[in-house]
Amino acid sequence: MKNYSVKQYQESDYANWNAFIGQAKNATFLFHRDFMEYHKDRFEDNSLIVFYKDKWIGVIPANKVGNEIFSHQGLTYGGLVYNDKSKLRTIITAFRAVLLFLNDNEIEKLHLKTIPSIYHTKPAEEIQYALFLAEAQLVRRDSLSVIDLSQKNSFSKIRKRGVQKGKASGLVIKEETNFESFWNEILIPNLDERHRAKPIHSIAEMNLLKSLFPNNIWQFNVYYNDKIVAGTTVFESEMVAHCQYISKYEKDENLGSLDFLYHFLITEAFANKRFFDFGISNEAQGKLLNDGLSYWKESFGASTIVHDFYKVKTANYVKLDSFFTKSKNMLTK
Repeated sequence: MKNYSVKQYQESDYANWNAFIGQAKNATFLFHRDFMEYHKDRFEDNSLIVFYKDKWIGVIPANKVGNEIFSHQGLTYGGLVYNDKSKLRTIITAFRAVLLFLNDNEIEKLHLKTIPSIYHTKPAEEIQYALFLAEAQLVRRDSLSVIDLSQKNSFSKIRKRGVQKGKASGLVIKEETNFESFWNEILIPNLDERHRAKPIHSIAEMNLLKSLFPNNIWQFNVYYNDKIVAGTTVFESEMVAHCQYISKYEKDENLGSLDFLYHFLITEAFANKRFFDFGISNEAQGKLLNDGLSYWKESFGASTIVHDFYKVKTANYVKLDSFFTKSKNMLTK
């Protein structure tokens, strides 16, 4: 364990960080520094780098609040990121080094949100085992509605009727390169009217992110008689097409706009992805379910995986000191 060390990310680590993210088995473009830093004025970055001797073996995108560290609160998911050559023992030892480093720096708790398994390019749940060993507390669990596109899926009758209604209404789907019309005419009015809320991202932020990640961020709008009536913003990673924003604003009309749009996204635009992720239908830290929204997603053939959030005391690094067993002839006959 003495060869493991941890340091806080610095601007001079920019190139090495992005190179490491690019070959990790549980990372997406959200962990690229350009994505993390578009909103750096909102968070006190405290991202961490883990070394074995002088070799990078893991990173944690993170920010600091008081004397606690959070898996970056500006990102949907996070945790310890590592490559496919890392063994279970390495990840557990690396996590111990993180907890010890934070404890030595008077950080009392680490809040770690995991990376849902569908975003892994190879199985990567070593950190969940390390969290168990460190007696981390599960504090939140969201349910994601996901379609496995490698399998045959069928839409419900009501969704099929919606698709046919969209066709009969003469709806038109367009891929756009900017976000103004969707934000101003659909998303902002809809969120304000229904929830008295605003989008997390501003138009300027979305246009910036699109310019930085042109092959990962997509905007699709639906038009009726040349007027926008619905749209969605999609974040595309290697394994997953994820719906970041979904909204329609048809007023008294019932055009089947979202059914029509999502049929196109699932069967054409992102049919080559392994997974299609509708995102969560939860509120109140995962303890409430928007049943109508969940049902709408499931009627496209989606089913549920969970996204877990943990809290662990940094002093619990001691619980990882003696979990290895020296084994001989452990093979079962």
